[in-house]
Amino acid sequence: MFGRRPDGRRLDHIDPIVQFMPFIMTQRNDAMNQVTQYVDYEPLGNYIKKRSKVGQRVSFMSLIVAAYVRAVSKYPALNRFIVNKQVFARNEISIALTVLRNQGDKENLDEAIVKMAFEPDATVDDVEKQLNENLKDAVNSEADNETADFAAKLIRVRPLVQLVVWAAKLLDRYGIMPKFIHRISPFHVSMVITNMASIGMPAIYHHLYNFGNASIFIAMGKIERQTVYTKDGVKFKNMIPLGIVMDERICGGAAYAQGMNYFRKLLENPEELEKKPEVINYDYDFSKLKARKKAKEEKKAKKKQK
Repeated sequence: MFGRRPDGRRLDHIDPIVQFMPFIMTQRNDAMNQVTQYVDYEPLGNYIKKRSKVGQRVSFMSLIVAAYVRAVSKYPALNRFIVNKQVFARNEISIALTVLRNQGDKENLDEAIVKMAFEPDATVDDVEKQLNENLKDAVNSEADNETADFAAKLIRVRPLVQLVVWAAKLLDRYGIMPKFIHRISPFHVSMVITNMASIGMPAIYHHLYNFGNASIFIAMGKIERQTVYTKDGVKFKNMIPLGIVMDERICGGAAYAQGMNYFRKLLENPEELEKKPEVINYDYDFSKLKARKKAKEEKKAKKKQK
C-alpha cells in the first residue's frame, strides 16, 4: 500500500512512458512479448564436461539460472513487476522451478514447484548448490512441499477456493497480502522456469499469470540441430531453444535487449559465471530494509535460545 509491498517498492523515477503503459495494457497476459532464444550447446556442453572431469558437477539448469541472476544484477529492470498499474522494483531475485516428482511410476507423472531466492552476486557454484539442496526433497513425492500442501488442503473445501483466491488477489493488489502466501506462492517471483527437455518436449511459450507478479517465464526445450551461418560458411550446430515470455510493461525495449543479450553472452561464455560480479546495479536501495530484517531475525533467534 502507498508504494510499499513486502516484495518490493514502487518506482517513480523511471521513464514516464514505462509508468504509463500499465494503464494501456492492464493485464499481464495482454502485455506478453514472446521470443525463442537459441543458445549454442557446444560451449555449455564442453564446460559441463570440463567440470565433471575434476568432480565438479553443474547442470544446464544451474547455468541458465545463474546467467539470469547475473543479468539481473547488471540490468535490474529485468526484475521489476507490475501490480495495480504501478511499476515496482523487486527486493530479491527469486525463481520458481517446476520439477517432476518421483512416484516410481513413469505412466503417472506428478509435478511440484520449488521457489527459491538468490543473492545478486551468486556464482554458478552458489546456484548449483542451492538448486541441489532445494530439489533434493522436491523430487520426493513423500516429502513436504509448502505450495503443494497448501493447495491440497484448500482444494478439500472447494467452496472456499474461489473465496480465498478472490481475497488473495484483492489483498495483493494493495500490497497487504499475508507474508506466508508470498513465501509459498510460485506466482510471486522474478522468473518461472521449466525444463521441457526433461519430458522430451520442444520449447514452448508459456503464458504469464495474471495472478501474482512474475514478469518472465522461460521454458527450456530439447536440443535442436540447426543450420548456422558463420564467417567460415554454413555449419550444423546443436542449439538449446529457450522459449521466453516477458511482460513488456516493466521496461523499455532497449533495456530488454541489453539484458537478454547479456544473458545469452554469459551462456556462450559460462566461465564468467564462476566469478562474482564487479558491480551490482539496483533500481531501489533495499540495504536498510534488509539490515532491519536481519536484525529482527537475529533478535528472534536469541529469544529462542533463551
